[in-house]
Amino acid sequence: MKPTLGNPFNRRALLRGTGVALAIPWLHSHREAWGNAPASSPLRTAFIYFPNGVWEKDWVPTATGSDYALSPSLTPLADVKDDVIVLSGLDKKHSHGGDGHYAKTANFLTGMPVTKTTGKDISSGGISIDQWIAQSLRGETPLPSLELGTEPVISGIDSNVGYTRLYGSHISWQSAERPVAKEINPRLVYERLFGKGWSASSEQAESYRNLLDYVLEDAKSLRMRLGRDDQFKMDEFLDSVRSVEQRIEHAVRHPEREPAPGDEHLAMEKVPAGVPRDFRDHIAVMLDLMVLAFQSDATRVCSLMFANDVSGRNFSFLDGVSGSHHELSHHENKEEKIDQYQRINRWHVEQFARFLSRLKSISEGDGTLLDRCMIVFGSSMSDGNRHDPDNLPILLGGKGGGALKAGQHVAFEGMVPLCNLYLTMLRAMGMNASQFGDSTGILPEILV
Repeated sequence: MKPTLGNPFNRRALLRGTGVALAIPWLHSHREAWGNAPASSPLRTAFIYFPNGVWEKDWVPTATGSDYALSPSLTPLADVKDDVIVLSGLDKKHSHGGDGHYAKTANFLTGMPVTKTTGKDISSGGISIDQWIAQSLRGETPLPSLELGTEPVISGIDSNVGYTRLYGSHISWQSAERPVAKEINPRLVYERLFGKGWSASSEQAESYRNLLDYVLEDAKSLRMRLGRDDQFKMDEFLDSVRSVEQRIEHAVRHPEREPAPGDEHLAMEKVPAGVPRDFRDHIAVMLDLMVLAFQSDATRVCSLMFANDVSGRNFSFLDGVSGSHHELSHHENKEEKIDQYQRINRWHVEQFARFLSRLKSISEGDGTLLDRCMIVFGSSMSDGNRHDPDNLPILLGGKGGGALKAGQHVAFEGMVPLCNLYLTMLRAMGMNASQFGDSTGILPEILV
C-alpha cells in the first residue's frame, strides 16, 4: 500500500517546515516502505553546453576503443574516464549555411534548421531533446525540468549576420517557436527545489533562518527510522544542501563585491542578489544544484549553458589567459591564441569532470548516482575559428542505468547526425521513439 502524505517516506511531502518541503535522496528504506516501488532508481539526463568550440588537435583522442589515451584537453577526465564516452565525428547538417553562431547554438538540442530572422518569427526547428524527455516524464517529479545559465537572455539584432541575438541565449525549446526561460540566479533555483526563504534585501536575508533549521526536528525523527547506511546518506545529503545554501546566502549578503577577474565586462549593478560575482563560483554552485536536484529526484532533466554564444566573457582568471573566449576562439592559427583557447577548453572539461565526480561519490541502489545518469557535454561547433558544425566535441557521462558502454572513444564517419545520440538516449531510457530531429538511427556502438 502506498504511504499517505503523512508517511515520512513520501518523498514529495517529506521534512516539512514553515512553508518549505525538502525531498530526500533515493534510499533503501524508502523502497522498503513503499513496498511496490521500483527496484532501481530512475534515470536522469543533463545537457551542458559551452560556446565557441574547441582546438580539435588537443581535443580528439588519437586512438579509439577502450584503450585510448586522453587528449591534452581531456586529461581532467582521468578519474572518471571509465564513466565517459568520447564521441567524435557527430555532425549538425542543418547548421551549414547559417551564420557563425546563432544557427548552431539554437539547434544544439533540436538538430533542425534555425529560421533566419531579426523579428518575432523565431524557430529552432523543433522541440529540444531535454524538453521531449521532460514532457514524457511529466508528473513523475515535482519539477519537469531545470534550465540553468550564467548570463541573462540577450535580445536585439546582430546586424552583422541578420539574426536575432535571442538564438544565442537558448538551447532548450518547448516548441520550435518557444524557448524555455533559463534561470541564472542560484538563489531562485534553490527556492524552486526547496522552497522560498530569502528576501531581495540583504537586511531581511540576514534574519532568514536556514532551511534545515525549519525542518530539523522532522529530519531527526526520520533519521531514527533509517538503517545505518541510509542515515549516512541522509546526513551527507543534508550537509550538501546546507553547504549550497550558505554559499548562496553569502552571495545575497555581499552584493557590493567587485567583479572577479574576467567579469569586468558585466554590468554588475544588473546582477541580482544571489548570483556569485565570481564566474567560477557561479558555475560551481549551479552544478551542485543540479546534483541536489538529481539526488532528491526533484527533477530528472536539466540543462545548463556555461555562457551565451557571442558572449564577451573574459577568462583572465586562468593562468596564461588574457582575453575573452569568443575572441580567442578566432585564433587565426596563431600559436599564442591557440594556447589560451586550449586552456579555456581544458577548464571547461575540469568543471564537467568535477560534476561527474560529485555524482559518482553519491551511492544509490547497488551503484552510484552517476551510474543512473546520462550527461551530455559539448559545443555547437568544432573549431571556433571555422565555425564548423561537423565533428562536434561531445562527451557523454554516466552509464545510463547499465545501458551505455562507457569508458571508450567512438569515432564516427560519414555525416552521422548528433540527433542519433539523442535518439539512442531515448532508447536507453526505454522510450518508444523511432526518430528525433534529423536522426537516421541509433548509435549501437555506445550501447551494451
